[in-house]
Amino acid sequence: METARSVQDAFSLTGRVALVTGAGSGIGRATAEVLAGAGATVVCADINAATSAETAGAIVAAGGRAESAELDVAVRGAADMLVGHITARHRRLDVMCNIAGMMIDSTIVDVDPEEFDRILGVNLKGVLYGCQAAGKVMVAQGGGSIVNMASAAVLAPAAGIGPYAITKAGVAQLTQTMALEVGKRGVRVNCVAPGFVPTNMTARYYTNADGSIDEETKAAVLAPMAKSAPLRRVGETSDIAYCVLYLAADASSFVTGQLVSPNGGVSMHY
Repeated sequence: METARSVQDAFSLTGRVALVTGAGSGIGRATAEVLAGAGATVVCADINAATSAETAGAIVAAGGRAESAELDVAVRGAADMLVGHITARHRRLDVMCNIAGMMIDSTIVDVDPEEFDRILGVNLKGVLYGCQAAGKVMVAQGGGSIVNMASAAVLAPAAGIGPYAITKAGVAQLTQTMALEVGKRGVRVNCVAPGFVPTNMTARYYTNADGSIDEETKAAVLAPMAKSAPLRRVGETSDIAYCVLYLAADASSFVTGQLVSPNGGVSMHY
C-alpha cells in the first residue's frame, strides 16, 4: 500500500546530485530550484557565469544545496570536464538536465548557414555532449536519469522557426535512441517538449530596443496563445520544471524514451 511517506519518497531527490544546464534563467533556473527543493545537490551551469551563480546563491539562501559553474554546451569536451569535476567532488551524478538552448527566427529558405551551425551547436550538439558525458558516468554507476529539453515545435510545423524545430526534433530522436542503448544499465533518458512559456528566449516578441519589456505588446502576444489552449493559459517555467522533476525522480522509474509535452493541450489541435 502506498502511503504519504512512500509517495513523498518517490519524488524525493535527497542525497542525489543533479546537473542543470541553462540554469541561469528561465526553465533552467526553475528546474534547478525545483530539483533543489526536492533535496538534490544541484550544479547550476550556464554560459553566463554570473547568472548561474545567482541561481545557485538563491537556492542556498533558501536552504537548499547548490553550486554554480560556467559552461558553454557547444564546446566539445566542456561537458566532459564539468562532469569530471562533479564526480570527483561528489562521487556520483544522478540527474542530468540538458536545458540550455537558443532560438533564431528564420524561414528554411533564408536561414543563414552560420546561424544554423550555431543553433545546431547549442541545441543539438550541446545536448549530445551532455548526454555523452553524463551517460558514461551513469552507465558505470548503474543508474541515473537524463532529461533533455525538446519543444512542442516538434509536434507540428510552424513558419519562421524551422531551424529551431529541426534541432529539437533531433533531440527527440537522440533521446529515444540513447534510451534504447543504455536502458539495460539502469539509465533512463526522456525529453520534455514545452509549449509556449514566457522566458528570456520568447521575450523577443515583446522586448523594446532598449531591452525593456513592452507590457502592452506582451499582453497582445500572450492573449491569443492562451485563448487557443484548452487550459486557456500559457505555461509557466514551474510547469516545465515539475515535469522534469517527475522524470528525474523514482516516481517515473518505468518511464524511458518518452517525449512528454506540457503545453496546455495545444498539440491536440493538430
